[in-house]
Amino acid sequence: MKMLAIDTSTHVLGIALADEQKILGEYTTNIKKNHSVRLMPAVESLMKESGLAPDDLDAIAVTTGPGSYTGVRIGVTTAKSMAWALNIPLYPVSTLQVFAQNGLGFPGLVSPLIDARRNQVYTAAFSGSSGENAVARQIKDQIILLPDWLETLEQMEKQILFVGEDTASRQELIQERLGSRAAFADWTAQTIRPAEIIRVARIAGKAMDAHAVVPEYAQLAEAEKNWQKAQSGRSE
Repeated sequence: MKMLAIDTSTHVLGIALADEQKILGEYTTNIKKNHSVRLMPAVESLMKESGLAPDDLDAIAVTTGPGSYTGVRIGVTTAKSMAWALNIPLYPVSTLQVFAQNGLGFPGLVSPLIDARRNQVYTAAFSGSSGENAVARQIKDQIILLPDWLETLEQMEKQILFVGEDTASRQELIQERLGSRAAFADWTAQTIRPAEIIRVARIAGKAMDAHAVVPEYAQLAEAEKNWQKAQSGRSE
């Protein structure tokens, strides 16, 4: 099965191609540039370099969030459009679960962190030593104040590995609360590796019709909140 993976859920842009036995190609940039302009040219270039045409694809996997609202929408919309046009299945994958793959093999919990503003983070918890080639979910994806999340982790009495670029600015608070139980991934493991999207999709993913896949924001966008508030005011 030849599968394309797409991730634009943060300012990192990542794509990968793989067949049943190997990674055919992988592309990642960690720069703050417009995903909507760069994604499709990157996909086209990687597929050309790998010697594949769109009709050679058997499936597509995409990170569905949580993360940047705009980024998630770009990745999901592109993946859905391609899967629909090619009539192939689409595998939605949690951005946080793919982040946590960087801690595969860690003898404790893995907690990915993505900034959600106002001292909030998108996060979850996974077992790093599940015995499989994918981390095992322990706590669902959510948005939460960082101090509240650390309180939850304190109660679990396990070593915790924090992954994600947004851990560095929070390291002091994390260590203050968790002490020696807190560990931090090396800088080379602080971004998603696109090929891990394919691995997670194959091990724990569910093939879906393109129309059924939706972004997982973990909360309403600010514009949606304001609209709902306005509508509520009109009905009173």
